Amino acid sequence: MKRQCIKVPKKEGEPTRRVLLELEILDHSAKIASDETYLYLPIIRELPPVELKELPEVAEIVVYEFEGQDVKPTPEGLLGFSPGYEVIGDIALLEDEAPDPETALKIADALLRTQPNVKTVLKPLTPVIGEFRVREFEVVAGEPRTETIHKEYGCRYKIDLAKAYFTPRLSTERSRILTWVKEGETVVDMFTGVGPYSVLIAKKARPVKVVAIDKNPEAVRLLRENISLNSVKNIEAIEGDAREEAEKFAGTADHVIMNLPHSAHEFLDSAILLTKPGGIIHYYGMTPEDDLFEGSIKMIREAAERAGRNIEVLEEKTVRSYAPHQYNICIEVRIL
Repeated sequence: MKRQCIKVPKKEGEPTRRVLLELEILDHSAKIASDETYLYLPIIRELPPVELKELPEVAEIVVYEFEGQDVKPTPEGLLGFSPGYEVIGDIALLEDEAPDPETALKIADALLRTQPNVKTVLKPLTPVIGEFRVREFEVVAGEPRTETIHKEYGCRYKIDLAKAYFTPRLSTERSRILTWVKEGETVVDMFTGVGPYSVLIAKKARPVKVVAIDKNPEAVRLLRENISLNSVKNIEAIEGDAREEAEKFAGTADHVIMNLPHSAHEFLDSAILLTKPGGIIHYYGMTPEDDLFEGSIKMIREAAERAGRNIEVLEEKTVRSYAPHQYNICIEVRIL
C-alpha cells in the first residue's frame, strides 16, 4: 500500500521516529521500511511548516510502497461506536455532552485498554464558567488527578484542567498565529491562560518580547512553570486585568492576541491602545453563521475610530464549529 512518508538517512531514523510519535502522526498500520541508505516512516497526514521544522533538515516527504501490519485494538472496535473525547497529555477528556455514568465507564475502560498513553479519564460536570474560565470534572477511571504534561509542536505544558482552561483543539490555530510573528517583534497575549500561544511564539519565532497576561492566578502560576519547562527567557508573565495592563504597554505591540472568543469584543479599546501603528490584532470571536465576520469587523473598526485610528482587514478565518449554527472565528486586522 502506498503512503506518504518521511524519508531520512538511517542515522536520523530514531530521532525522526521520536518526533513523529510526539506529534502523533506516525502511521501504525504500515511497517517502517528501509533500503541500504534510507528509512521510510509512514505518516497519517501532511505536516504544516511548524511541524516540518521539528524534523532533521535532510528529511523529505515522499510516497512509498509499504507493507501493512496488524493494527492494535481501538476504542471504536471494542465499543461498536466512536466515542467523543480529546487527549490532553495522559488524560482523556470525554466530550462536553458527556454520556450517562454506565456508558462513560465503558468508554473509559476502552480508552485505558487501547491507549497506552492514557492514565486518567475525566468527565466534565460543568461548561467553562466564571471569570477564570474553569470547569468541574469527575474522574471516571484511572489515576485520580486533573494535572498532566501536554506536548505540542515541540513545547511542553504543565496543565491542571480544574484550575485553568486548555484545549488541544486549537493546536493548529496556534501554529498558524506563529507564522505571523517575525523575529524581533513584540507580542501581547491578552488572555494567555497557561501560555500555549505565548510559549510557542517565544520559543519558535524569537520575538524580542512576549507579554503574557491573565487574571487567573492559577493559570499564571502554571504559565510561569511552563516558561521554565521550555527554557524560554523572553516572556513577561503578568497576573492582572488586560485593561489595566494595556495602559502600561500602550503602543508597544506588533501583535495582540485576543483569544477570549466569548467576550474579546469588550477589550477592543485596550487592544487598540496596545497596538503600535502597523501592528496586527488577532481577534477571536463566537459568531452566528449568518454574520461570521462583518459584525466583528464593525466593532473593531468602531474601536479604532474612537482612538482616531483606521484598520485594514488582512484575513478572515473560521477556526471551528462551536455549536449548531455558531462558529469560533479569527480576524487579522492591521491597526493604522
